Amino acid sequence: MATTMQSLREMIQGPGAVCAPLALDPMMAKLAEQAGFKALYLGGGASGYRKVHLEANLSLTEMCQAALDIRTVTELPLILDAAAGFGDPMHMHRTVAMAEAAGFAAIEIEDQYLPKRAHHHVGIEHMVPLEIMADKMREAAVARRNPDTLIIGRTNGIRASNMDDALHRAAAYREAGADVLLLSPRNADEARHVAERLGGPLMLLLRGGGLASLDMTLDDVAALGYRILADPSMPLSAAYEAMRGVYTEMADGFTLTSRPAADWGKLQDDIHETIGLEHLLEVERRTVEKG
Repeated sequence: MATTMQSLREMIQGPGAVCAPLALDPMMAKLAEQAGFKALYLGGGASGYRKVHLEANLSLTEMCQAALDIRTVTELPLILDAAAGFGDPMHMHRTVAMAEAAGFAAIEIEDQYLPKRAHHHVGIEHMVPLEIMADKMREAAVARRNPDTLIIGRTNGIRASNMDDALHRAAAYREAGADVLLLSPRNADEARHVAERLGGPLMLLLRGGGLASLDMTLDDVAALGYRILADPSMPLSAAYEAMRGVYTEMADGFTLTSRPAADWGKLQDDIHETIGLEHLLEVERRTVEKG
């Protein structure tokens, strides 16, 4: 684990984009860190799916507990998808305080009504008035105690109303205190238009396939002012597919032959390396297992 870690705020001041893949638990966080990522994203949608429900039923306490679990194994900056902030402008003081106490480097708040509705997952948004969301941004910024904490203002206006409304909302959220703006451009032309109208720093929440879904490169989006790229779903979707396949095969006679038996031992060794088993054994050898 690194002894010093650049803050996310410092990272986004550089010329490149920070890539933050989905991490829902310590294992995912360690694997992402081992792959070389410098930041992580705790997505609400994926967190809800993993509980076989929706993010609409998640609590701030659950998300903060997930952060504590993740931060026991990595110091990588962690971004919180806080949905609609778990309340009205007044509630932002508790939301931001808890997020900071849990160690989040950034908190993303979107302009949807609470409680959130399942229709959000099929592209139908229910958006609060601009003024209410701007008040949320303002109070979130006031509530911040750590100057490095980033407030990310998200609008779903592109698909809920129109591009002009989304741009108007985003500009108001920035004026109210948002450090980073998150819109959801559906293609490269929209991504460029958003950047030209608003300037950076901006955040992209990518669909399946990452930047391939926009047919753009890291250099392309960084040049436009996109400083944070987050993946909200791909590792969970891949894990879901793999687990479903294993369970399906095991259900036929409780055996699994698609993978050589010796491979399972190799996988176990990999897991032991990821969790740092040798270090833990060494501690025991020096203490309770001496002699």
